[in-house]
Amino acid sequence: MTGDAMTGDDIAVAVTGMHKRFGALEVLKGVSLAARTGEVISIIGASGSGKSTLLRCIPLLEVPEEGEVAIAGEVVRLRMRRGTRHPADAAQVNRLRGLLGFVFQSFNLWHHMTVLQNVIEAPVHVHKRPRAEAVAEAEAILEKVGMADKRDAFPAHLSGGQQQRAAIARALAMRPRALLFDEPTSALDPELVGEVLLVIRDLAEEGRTMLIVTHEMAFAAEVSTRSIFLHDGRIEEEGPPTRIFRDPQTERCRQFVQRHLNR
Repeated sequence: MTGDAMTGDDIAVAVTGMHKRFGALEVLKGVSLAARTGEVISIIGASGSGKSTLLRCIPLLEVPEEGEVAIAGEVVRLRMRRGTRHPADAAQVNRLRGLLGFVFQSFNLWHHMTVLQNVIEAPVHVHKRPRAEAVAEAEAILEKVGMADKRDAFPAHLSGGQQQRAAIARALAMRPRALLFDEPTSALDPELVGEVLLVIRDLAEEGRTMLIVTHEMAFAAEVSTRSIFLHDGRIEEEGPPTRIFRDPQTERCRQFVQRHLNR
């Protein structure tokens, strides 16, 4: 990937040559990808292939040992300190994280706050928006994700699907350049999966830029503009979902897709 490809005006998120290790285990082995504005990229692969680690490296929740991350064309500056790589400028990392919306598999809502308070917390205290403006926008977003009637509820009183839709609303309130979904339905009971996927599908139809780590193969095939098959820390295959899911070029990808689509 060239520097121009890494930092072009239409590139929302890019990683180049990313390596990540946990002790002796190398989880990512030179991954490069770029998500253009409006793209929906599904990242698929077996457990342990590096999917979630890749997603967590983008907002520097994990710091890669090698490689670069760029958000909205700006490369995150990293430096070595005592043999370990760290962000060179914490303010830069915080600012660039503010351009991303991250939806975790475990919801990560603040349990002492209502749904509305969860959604307005970052816009008010991080982006310094007027509270009345943040509340009005939050109410519109909660309406969009079907959670308007739960604005004053606490997370403990919500189903898993409702908690995840509240988490999506919180991410949207940041007005992100890109949304990162880390297996957003894996912690849900099967009957609640559909309500979350419906919200994500609507966001895809709006033209939102999204990177989605998921085991929901049929859903990934439907909503993605591009799919990436990760194996053993490397991108083994990528392309339009019509090819990845109907005519995979590698045997490993073919076996993985068939096994999951036939469940």
